[in-house]
Amino acid sequence: MKIFLSFHRFSKEREDFWLGNDNIFGLSNQQLYSLRVDLQDVEGNKRYAMYDTFWIEDENRKYTLHVIGYSGNAGDSLENIHNNRRFSTKDQDNDDDIKTNCAETYKGAWWYGACHVSNLNGLYLNGKHETYADGVNWNTWKGYYESLVLTEMKIRSKNFRKQSSRMR
Repeated sequence: MKIFLSFHRFSKEREDFWLGNDNIFGLSNQQLYSLRVDLQDVEGNKRYAMYDTFWIEDENRKYTLHVIGYSGNAGDSLENIHNNRRFSTKDQDNDDDIKTNCAETYKGAWWYGACHVSNLNGLYLNGKHETYADGVNWNTWKGYYESLVLTEMKIRSKNFRKQSSRMR
């Protein structure tokens, strides 16, 4: 499992890409952004979650997540529990659970509360599994016993439509 510093910069580990929390902070604080989370299960079914507003804070604030304004068909597994939460890894327990290091218990770094309803950095378990909540989870769609096979978090400027229409 990765440690806190490994999430600072861009990484590519066996086709797992993480832009890096420093880079996400830099981008998401330049202007107003929205977030789209695309999800796919082992059978090829797809869902998405949109958040009208997205940004994270800097390293001193442990990359605290801010997401507001859910819409989509995957259910909200981010705003209600993970909003205003700090990023946790096995070596930096920044979650709200005083008894458990959620990142260590659930096998992935994430913005844990106490502990999670989503974890897109969990173990790649390729569909249904027996272990509780340690896969790539989006609980409001597939629960804790089915790991997703593809997830993408995409940010876009809230001014995107205004900018692109001016270019025509």
